[in-house]
Amino acid sequence: MADPKAFRSGRDFSAWVGLVPKQSSSGGKDKLGSISKQGDRYLRSLFTAGALAVIRYAKMHGTDHRPWLTRLLARRPTKVATIALANKLARMAWAMMARNERYQEPAALAA
Repeated sequence: MADPKAFRSGRDFSAWVGLVPKQSSSGGKDKLGSISKQGDRYLRSLFTAGALAVIRYAKMHGTDHRPWLTRLLARRPTKVATIALANKLARMAWAMMARNERYQEPAALAA
């Protein structure tokens, strides 16, 4: 993986991996297309496999402790939710690498 400080934000890192929609914007109108699948194929597959594992676990054991995922699965198909969760995981991974921190479970989830 490249140096995390080479990316300005988590979205830039996620775009490098290929987990954000393709943009074709002009004249102040933002148009988002499908996921571009450009970028690092191996990292993208790892993030999507991890996200799919989280969703499978949540479907088997309940999603009470992850309200964001519960709402997402209620309104989107599983594969779309998988990519959205993979994008979120990539941004979290970039933030941890850029700040040189370890993952800390949010207080709301620990309770």
